[in-house]
Amino acid sequence: MTAETPAAPIDERDAAMTELLGIRSSIDNIDAALIHLLAERFKFTQQVGRLKAMHGLPPSDPEREKRQIARLRALAEDAHLDPAFAEKWFNFVVAEVIRHHEELADTTGSEGL
Repeated sequence: MTAETPAAPIDERDAAMTELLGIRSSIDNIDAALIHLLAERFKFTQQVGRLKAMHGLPPSDPEREKRQIARLRALAEDAHLDPAFAEKWFNFVVAEVIRHHEELADTTGSEGL
């Protein structure tokens, strides 16, 4: 009579850890891409902010924001992402954009004095 060793659970755990590392690597790559995309997005919103500041336009555009929320919620649904999460993300980004636009308006306004 021979005793069997519990090698199978250890092998399965090692396989799971290898798979987990691969998945996490993919997540890390996506996070890096998201950061680069956000940086690119903010380059464009800075251009918008400068244009608004130079022409005395308000930092926020509530009508556009409402249209964007509706569009992003629909995109989220199509992508099987929680639309409420997409809206929260957008609101967070827009708050930061508006803050930048207000700073640009203040700077541009003080330069004109």
